[in-house]
Amino acid sequence: MLDHCPPDYRLYPAWRRHPVALAWFTVRHLDAQLDAMRSAYREVRVELVDDIGPEGVAQVLSDLECEGVRLLSARRAAGLLLDALRGLEFVPRL
Repeated sequence: MLDHCPPDYRLYPAWRRHPVALAWFTVRHLDAQLDAMRSAYREVRVELVDDIGPEGVAQVLSDLECEGVRLLSARRAAGLLLDALRGLEFVPRL
């Protein structure tokens, strides 16, 4: 979980002592990153086209898509871990 948070968070003992709190905070941190990624994706065409041109915008959009997929995967994993630490049972779906 600490790998998904800023490196400075390793300095705080509460995150190591209380894994439920770490998972809870990690979910919120990843949600904020996803919000920022979605906002950047919406605004990049208008904000950067004059600075980096259409080809640069296309590259940035591609990178934002890849990062968004990574963040969604990490968010799902963190959410499942938080549920498990809280004692919720996982029921597989067909």
